[in-house]
Amino acid sequence: MLKEKQNIVTTKSDSLHERRNNAVPEGPYNITQLYVGSAKGAIITDVDGNELIDFAGGIGMQNVGHCHPKVVQAIQSQVASSIHSCFHVAPYESYIELAERLNELTPGDFKKKTMFANSGAEAVENAVKIARKATGRSAVVSFERAYHGRTLLTMSLTSKVKPYKHGFGPFASDVYKLPYPYYYRAEDGMTKEEVDGRILAYFERFMLEEVASDNIAAIILEPLQGEGGFIVPSATFIQGVRNLCDKYGIIMIADEIQTGFARTGSLFAMDHFGVAPDLMTFSKSIAAGMPLSAVTGRAELMDAPGPGQLGGTFSGSPVACAAALAVLDVIEEEQLVKRAEVIGSRMMEVFHSWKEKYECIGDVRGLGAMTAIELVKDRNTKEPAAEEVKAIMQETHNKGVITISAGIYGNVLRFLPPLVITDEQLEEGLHILETAIAKLSK
Repeated sequence: MLKEKQNIVTTKSDSLHERRNNAVPEGPYNITQLYVGSAKGAIITDVDGNELIDFAGGIGMQNVGHCHPKVVQAIQSQVASSIHSCFHVAPYESYIELAERLNELTPGDFKKKTMFANSGAEAVENAVKIARKATGRSAVVSFERAYHGRTLLTMSLTSKVKPYKHGFGPFASDVYKLPYPYYYRAEDGMTKEEVDGRILAYFERFMLEEVASDNIAAIILEPLQGEGGFIVPSATFIQGVRNLCDKYGIIMIADEIQTGFARTGSLFAMDHFGVAPDLMTFSKSIAAGMPLSAVTGRAELMDAPGPGQLGGTFSGSPVACAAALAVLDVIEEEQLVKRAEVIGSRMMEVFHSWKEKYECIGDVRGLGAMTAIELVKDRNTKEPAAEEVKAIMQETHNKGVITISAGIYGNVLRFLPPLVITDEQLEEGLHILETAIAKLSK
């Protein structure tokens, strides 16, 4: 018998939420209504004093944990000496040092260069600018269920209509979509190899029917689709895209904004597939919550835009760069790549056992500590169970575990716990999650 915890008390959070509704528009949505008082490691303490186990990590931006002492120290030290001078006006060493380290750490044995921006969407925008400038081509290809941001161009690259694109058109031109493997929802009887083969074969026809290969500047993909539902492709598929890009002179952009910095049990997810992209985009966990993003890529591509064609006032601020340098140190010193493997292995072991017990679980999947459960109303029809996911999330929030959803149908529970989560915290969070699933399954 699973022991159920009491609901947490949220008096102060409720009051703050009333103020929020009066002062802030609906657009900036809140997954929970639990307001943060403080945060440390994998625990968020709300304003009512409730300790919440964080299985969301700020949607994957807290790989080294909330307020890691080394990150806090780096930020405090930098703020005490210089907050921001604008790299374009008066540059500083931390920008260069961080670029050097990313150039060294990212996949590919070719010479690389790195530029910084503020958000993941900005990084993607700049990667597309670089690809277009370097190739002299205009078309950009993304994938079904992709998510790349909320600016005009990145919304255009994004596949999920509601809520991200609904009512915001018209969108950017010369953007195209290709299928991406979704093995769980493949046609009955199709193997992974058959799914990959069909999609890769379609690419050639696509370039005859939709857009000529000599007009495609870039193909952008997530090595593991995030908002799309934590869809994990095969190495065959990723390598097939790489081969296609090589054949037609197309730049391959890997969006590692959610997958990067040890999350998947490798420093970068592309390492799992043995493929080096031409350009990579990063953000989220790069600076443990400070606003920072990056584009790293082949030096000859990165140098295609001329002086003044890339950048921004706050891009790569000294404070964010200091935080990012500390993050890289923490990942190495605390062996968080290995820790991600341990966390992910335990979560998948538990999820597979739940799949044997609860009919509502249709699929479990993941890579490292980036894991997911897809819920269905019926295992045969695979009808998405979106309302059930909402109910489970609300129940876990009430009991002190922060969970979030994903998937084009909204029926996927996705998990991005800080990689510093303790075994005890992980087990308690899993217990509360199972209790919520079991309650729904009665």
